[in-house]
Amino acid sequence: MDTWIWIVIVIVALIAGVALGFFIARQYMMKYLKDNPPINEDMLRIMMMQMGQKPSQKKINQMMQQMNKASTKPPTKK
Repeated sequence: MDTWIWIVIVIVALIAGVALGFFIARQYMMKYLKDNPPINEDMLRIMMMQMGQKPSQKKINQMMQQMNKASTKPPTKK
């Protein structure tokens, strides 16, 4: 076989692998987020009540802001 045919086969296989990997990763993340939803105010309120604290809306808003700030901050190098 000619060399150019092998090059075309490799390029097609690479493109198919990238596309397949993208869709598999997307499905995995959608399933993961469905099974483990990100924390929201109701979950935070329940956790605080389980720890014996009386959650006020102000305290919940502060904790949500801190969590959002911590999740958007870039990781620090050690």
